[in-house]
Amino acid sequence: MGFEDIKQLLTDKFGQEVVLGEEISGLQPALLIQPDRIAEVCLELRDNEKTFFDFLSCISGVDYGIGENMFGVVYHLSSIPYKTQLTLKVKKYYDRAQEGLPSFPSVYSVWRTAEWHEREAYDLVGINFENHPDLRRILLPDDWEGYPLRKDYKAQEYYHGIKVD
Repeated sequence: MGFEDIKQLLTDKFGQEVVLGEEISGLQPALLIQPDRIAEVCLELRDNEKTFFDFLSCISGVDYGIGENMFGVVYHLSSIPYKTQLTLKVKKYYDRAQEGLPSFPSVYSVWRTAEWHEREAYDLVGINFENHPDLRRILLPDDWEGYPLRKDYKAQEYYHGIKVD
């Protein structure tokens, strides 16, 4: 099943509004999905016998920059039996001045490996994943301040008396 077929399958199942757009200029085409629907879209792509995306290879948190005030998540899916890959993207506006973190639904209930990928995006970019079973830092110490992969990140000068370069 090709990219256009998958897009049609999703719009037939969820309606035209679930696919917000597509990016076809890169090495791997991507579908832009309505953020609140990402978990159910992923479940459909995993369980549908025509697609069977049984492997979540990567989740990446993205900070689109201070000027845009957008955060997103990129999902790289693979179907081992069909030898196909698909990239899904979600993004939303987030005012950096407000308290809390940008938030997206977790796909942990679809692929268990998402637990680790989502924890990494939380730890490094500061993205909250709703209904994640154990959202906490995975690479940095629990008391680390900030999220190092954000565009506005300022490294602390010292950590427990040790100079941070």
